[in-house]
Amino acid sequence: MSSGAVVGVGVHSGQRCSVRLHRDDGPIRFRLGRFEVTARASAVVATPRCTVLGDDGVRIATVEHLMAALRVGGFWSGVVVEVDGPELPILDGSAEPWTDGVAALGQPPPAPPAWHRRTPVAFEHGRSRIVWRPGEDRLEVAIDYAHRAIGAQRWAGTPGSYRDVLGARTFATAEEVHTLRAAGGLKGAEEGRGIVFADDGPSTPLRWPDEPVRHKALDALGDIALLGRPLGGSLSIERGSHAAHVSFMLHLSRHLPPDRGPDPT
Repeated sequence: MSSGAVVGVGVHSGQRCSVRLHRDDGPIRFRLGRFEVTARASAVVATPRCTVLGDDGVRIATVEHLMAALRVGGFWSGVVVEVDGPELPILDGSAEPWTDGVAALGQPPPAPPAWHRRTPVAFEHGRSRIVWRPGEDRLEVAIDYAHRAIGAQRWAGTPGSYRDVLGARTFATAEEVHTLRAAGGLKGAEEGRGIVFADDGPSTPLRWPDEPVRHKALDALGDIALLGRPLGGSLSIERGSHAAHVSFMLHLSRHLPPDRGPDPT
């Protein structure tokens, strides 16, 4: 079972890429020619305003939006993402354009057991702070931007509302865009591929008043999916980033193996 091709341009590289999703046994993995990279935090090789997977010299960038769509669609395994370019297309800047392809894959395999511990975990990475607590499956994300059109925003939800963030588009301030373009980046950034916040407001009408923090929640869902299993419990992220998300998952994987079973009742 496969999806139709999704074709677009990478926002950072400006290169065209065609993507097809196929059902196959085993972990979620990305295939470029004869090379495959497993979608795991241990395979992340860079986080330059996106999440980049790599192995054997192959790099596949901006995987987080598709990973979020797969996670919300219930896929933790059983999918091969076939690409013909180094960066997944940005499309409209959100994960919504991936949902039809994920739905075309059919019923997902059973989810693996959730990661679980009996005690909270607090983690800091630069200005980011991430706290995991046992209990209800819940995500809370907070941002705080100096830009007056963004400011402080907070979004919280449970798995039943995670789909509500898939349509939130990537964003940057006009100052950030100028800096990144001067450094040779954002080669595929054009109108309709995200939101630019200038002094007088966003470049396009927002889909929600809190669209920026919803997009940060979307990024978190996609990055945390690279754990390869559900992260049960409550996760709170303040001023998150791709680098902080990945570092947190590596911290869990390397230093805090999950408990063998749930809390006794």
